[in-house]
Amino acid sequence: MKKTLIVVSIGISCLLGCQSAEQANYQFKVSDLEPNLVKLASDEFMGRLPFTEGEKITTSFLESEFKTMGLEPGNGDSYFQDVPMVSIVSKPSETMELKTSNSSVSLKGFNDFVIWTQKTDSLVDVKDAEVVFAGFGIVAPEYGWNDYEGLDVKGKIVVVLVNDPGFGTEDSTFFKGNTMTYYGRWTYKYEEAARQGALGCLIVHNTIPAGYGFNVIQGKHNAPILYLDDRGKENYKMGFEGWITLPSAKKLFDLAGMNNGELLAKARKPGFQGMPLGVNLTASIQVEAEYNISQNVVAKITGQSKPEEYIIYSAHWDHFGIGKPDETGDSIYNGALDNASGTAALLALAKAFKTDGAPERTVVFLAVTAEEQGLWGSAYYAQNPIYPKEKTVANINMDGINPYGKMKDVSIIGVGQSEMEDLLNVELEKLGRYSAPEPNPIAGYYFRSDHFNFAKIGIPALYFGTGIDHFEKGKEYGKQLQEDYTANYYHKPNEEYDPARWNLDGAVDDVQVLYNVGRSLANSDKWPNWKPTSEFKAVRDSYMKR
Repeated sequence: MKKTLIVVSIGISCLLGCQSAEQANYQFKVSDLEPNLVKLASDEFMGRLPFTEGEKITTSFLESEFKTMGLEPGNGDSYFQDVPMVSIVSKPSETMELKTSNSSVSLKGFNDFVIWTQKTDSLVDVKDAEVVFAGFGIVAPEYGWNDYEGLDVKGKIVVVLVNDPGFGTEDSTFFKGNTMTYYGRWTYKYEEAARQGALGCLIVHNTIPAGYGFNVIQGKHNAPILYLDDRGKENYKMGFEGWITLPSAKKLFDLAGMNNGELLAKARKPGFQGMPLGVNLTASIQVEAEYNISQNVVAKITGQSKPEEYIIYSAHWDHFGIGKPDETGDSIYNGALDNASGTAALLALAKAFKTDGAPERTVVFLAVTAEEQGLWGSAYYAQNPIYPKEKTVANINMDGINPYGKMKDVSIIGVGQSEMEDLLNVELEKLGRYSAPEPNPIAGYYFRSDHFNFAKIGIPALYFGTGIDHFEKGKEYGKQLQEDYTANYYHKPNEEYDPARWNLDGAVDDVQVLYNVGRSLANSDKWPNWKPTSEFKAVRDSYMKR
């Protein structure tokens, strides 16, 4: 059956004007969110790390909640989708040795560098590998940019900069200016280095363009990292991936006889060509690998008139489990905001749809695994969809629900990408609210949550974050709240639910909007598309045209 794709000129009024007469009735309350948020973020769930007892407790709880609400299993007769994975613990050598013919520098693991591997061999041993500087490590034909042009990196260690060349400029046509493109994302840099045949890749950390401190990266030191199980596939893997601090990179460039500031400035200019540094690197990694199966949890409410057309709500249930204790001795990474809140919202939305009755289209509730490890649960779903992408109308993703009280706005992650934000704006306006571009576009949040894997296969995806325009205290106050969270709680054991610090009134408002958007679309016969300038539009159009 041929689908009708919406173009911008049709306008949002037509999109909504063809809906069924049914309107969303459910009105959310704090009590719809708080009990499950408290439960999921409690020590009982042991930080919800895949492959642990915490996963069993979490997935069993989600299955039980879906069953109790009367939702149908989302994967045939099962509430689970198995996600085959491998857990790799990389234990690097205590030092990384850098040397030239007449000098050397020794870097300390954890403090100066963090490295890991996707290889499952018991030992990765890199000896005297040549080090090459490849600018930002980007090959982007549409921007006329190729940091690897004329540069042979096969069997060598590539050092690259974080973010992309547009960062720090006011020119939105130079890449996307201060808005990070996928080329600035750390995952891309490792993927490209591997495509080029590099033996290893080190990203130079810098807090502002990275969007987070080196402490976030240090969480990977000697820690288990999950990947999809790709046994039987011939995928090239580098010896190691990792990061070095900016001061360590300066030591490297000094050792190579190069001026750090001048080199970094040149890397930002079109036509830059990478170069060997005349430095050799030695390091090793002891490897422990465990193959296992994690699980996505999925339930559905079958649509009344269009049961084979799907709206998918998603949220990741996982966090970091039990790890390095903080200064108080707390070692459980509870992940209350990230993402017990989104998972609690997923359950609240399921309850609301069930209470209001089945809409015209089928609504799916997907709680995915291993987001914190690389968006692996949603990546596996995208590669092995339960519901065909051609029949999937849209994805609405939740990753952190407003804990700061009522906000006038929400922050659209990836503003200008899809017509889903037009639907969002209609529902916000009804409630006297508005949307704004994300306040920190340099952080690349569009590539850091599970909606991205839906986008990569062309499914229009909506993901918005907490706004900053606080109803009582304004934008500066709202911005300070978010900055405080990033600095003092993000990916730390103290990221717990604290009723004295949290105010769920704003969370209720945001979940209401998420419900109204999904309910409207589930009762519509139209198919939102990507905006004409989106890199994902061509993907969608390629299989939706008949």
